[in-house]
Amino acid sequence: MNKILLVAALSVAAYFALLPGANIPDKPGLPDSSGFSSAAGDHTNAALENAISNHLGNQQLAGQAVVVKILPDDNNGSRHQRFIVKLNSGRTILVAHNIDLAQRIDTLRTGDTIAFFGEYEWNQKGGVMHWTHHDPQGRHPNGWIKHNGQTYQ
Repeated sequence: MNKILLVAALSVAAYFALLPGANIPDKPGLPDSSGFSSAAGDHTNAALENAISNHLGNQQLAGQAVVVKILPDDNNGSRHQRFIVKLNSGRTILVAHNIDLAQRIDTLRTGDTIAFFGEYEWNQKGGVMHWTHHDPQGRHPNGWIKHNGQTYQ
């Protein structure tokens, strides 16, 4: 009986490990030294595209995109580094990266590809990705941005 339960448990674990999106990290790991690929971005962005299409918010999502515009920092309240990224679909979203809690991405330039994990909120302009940093209180999933082989959290 114990062997049957063990086999069943391992089968369930293998099933969930092989689901699409199962390898999207919810915690920062080592940056991918091989760079970014368009195929990986398409797979990673599927949930984000769904959230945009269905006007969803409060979604913990990962994505990959190209920086198309760097905006001035938002210095009201917590300071945020702000920039607009374009997904492979052509849709754009704002990234608001809290630089009071995470390191600023000083080397970020238009045309750079980034990977990110944070909380997505829909709006009329496409949405905003925030919580791309650690939570010092430990009450929210830790987010991150990966750029040029470095993780900012």
